[in-house]
Amino acid sequence: MKYILVTGGVISGVGKGVISSSIGSVLKCCGLRVTSIKIDPYINIDAGTFSPFEHGEVFVLDDGGEVDLDLGNYERFLDVDLNKDNNITTGKIYQHVINKERRGDYLGKTVQVIPHITDAIQEWVEKVSKVSVDPNDPTEPEICIIELGGTIGDIEGMPFIEAFRQFQFRVKRENFCNVHVSLVPIQNGEHKTKPTQNSVKELRGLGISPDILICRCTTPFPESARDKISMFSHVEKDQVICLPDVNNIYKVPLILYQHKLAEFFAEKLSINNIKEILNEASLMPKIDVANLKISEGIMKKWIELYDRTDSLSKVVEIALVGKYTSQSDTYASIIKALDHAGLESNRKVKILFIDSSDLEKNTQLEDPVKFHQAWQLICRTDGILVPGGFGIRGTEGMIAAANWARTNNKPYLGICLGFQCAVIEFCRNALNLTNATSSEFDKNAEYQVIIEMPEHNQGQMGGTMRLGKRKTIFKKTDSVLRKLYGNTEFVDERHRHRYEVNPKYVKDLEDNGMIFTGQSEDGNRMEIMELKSHPYYVGVQYHPEYLSRPTRPSAPYVGFVLAACNKLGSYMKKLETDPLNTPGHIASNGRRYFYLHTFDESNAQLSTKFQEIL
Repeated sequence: MKYILVTGGVISGVGKGVISSSIGSVLKCCGLRVTSIKIDPYINIDAGTFSPFEHGEVFVLDDGGEVDLDLGNYERFLDVDLNKDNNITTGKIYQHVINKERRGDYLGKTVQVIPHITDAIQEWVEKVSKVSVDPNDPTEPEICIIELGGTIGDIEGMPFIEAFRQFQFRVKRENFCNVHVSLVPIQNGEHKTKPTQNSVKELRGLGISPDILICRCTTPFPESARDKISMFSHVEKDQVICLPDVNNIYKVPLILYQHKLAEFFAEKLSINNIKEILNEASLMPKIDVANLKISEGIMKKWIELYDRTDSLSKVVEIALVGKYTSQSDTYASIIKALDHAGLESNRKVKILFIDSSDLEKNTQLEDPVKFHQAWQLICRTDGILVPGGFGIRGTEGMIAAANWARTNNKPYLGICLGFQCAVIEFCRNALNLTNATSSEFDKNAEYQVIIEMPEHNQGQMGGTMRLGKRKTIFKKTDSVLRKLYGNTEFVDERHRHRYEVNPKYVKDLEDNGMIFTGQSEDGNRMEIMELKSHPYYVGVQYHPEYLSRPTRPSAPYVGFVLAACNKLGSYMKKLETDPLNTPGHIASNGRRYFYLHTFDESNAQLSTKFQEIL
């Protein structure tokens, strides 16, 4: 097993997550089995109880783990399925050690940060790194990429730094590598290297010497800056990589590959089985990709994704009506899922973030300008998406948006709370249940069409929701979503909710045209809602964005974006007759392929490209 530790300096949010994912992508394209671990030094057990305003999105894994949004990046880039143990927090480590102490595992010894906490960290990393995360390959991974959250010097990160100082000797230096990501700011037009020098100095003082320096900056820095960083940081000049801001995230793996990162890791970590692949690639003709000269052979997946994304010219506007729109990180997976659906639909998705509170009548009285501006945005967009959330604030605005989409034949996608708001709106205006609401908003309401799940533990917040991958059974054969999913009988999607549709209102809802085409295995829980006689009015209780991938976009999002482009009908007709449209296609030779569709609306044709994953 080889380990690559990614640390950060100067500031947090410098891009360690994307860089860690991109390093993994480059190595995976070279034929290696890769896994990832994210370390968050906060004392919380997991990210489940975080405020969206403070920490952004809570990403949910197959096993129900509520984790940092960076694990979503890992899954999307590496196309793997991680588990909750791939996210380590200070809280988890201390809880683990304290439980051992209570059982008497330490035989009466004084339990200390060193060696007990640091040993626990190392044992956790070693154990998790050996667990396969590829659903199609149970073999043990060969490379583990570990991202340490925060910045070097943070007091809460010190036990982890010390643990990895010891770890490099535990696993031997030839199996361990450190990539340090730092910021090179610009002052008065000059790239300032001193913050990076100081960051490396502090890291080395703690016992870890970086093997590679990745310097983040707004624009490329000159060779003189590279020379200075190399000289004062004790890092070879060729191993100081300038990574400026890019407008296409798929360019990052290409930049790292061009800087011969794969060759460096092959040499530093003695990964002999990829040296032959890299040697063959070096002899292949180079192609020009965004001013980068790259051999197409190894990185063809990322070249294709970059070219496809960069070539999109037609725009579709989507209104995202949510409660936490001041923080785009709160909807990171939704934004990515829309981008993936845009690739499938041959459209660049422009998202207009609208605070749901701005659509409410109270705002009309208190700030009429803000109210009318918000509704003007709603009216001009091509589709409306209402995401998940918690609490009553802003929900009347969500319900108003759902009503406008329904009555004006505007494509609508409701996720979790957005699904529930659509049901509430329909009950109020189609079933004439004027006071219909959710028990989350009013526990004494007359018509509680959304109720709390019986198994929910009301005494504890963390980890008590219905979490993780669950099976949804399609009950109707004429379901739009069923066809978009490939006419399958069921789908497995990830959930995160405490409330559900009240079963006693289901018959009345379906009799009036709101059909629940997907239900839980026992038939008691409504999972998918579709409205008859509407271009696309869909709600799902689960979160399909968590499983969306650039080469396997989420079906509900694809249908939504296509409907917003007025192309869903022609796409569906072609989809039904396309024999190659099978996600995760396995060729007769047993090799896995990924697919990308190019939808040409002029002749309603799907051009499917299959490319081998090396």
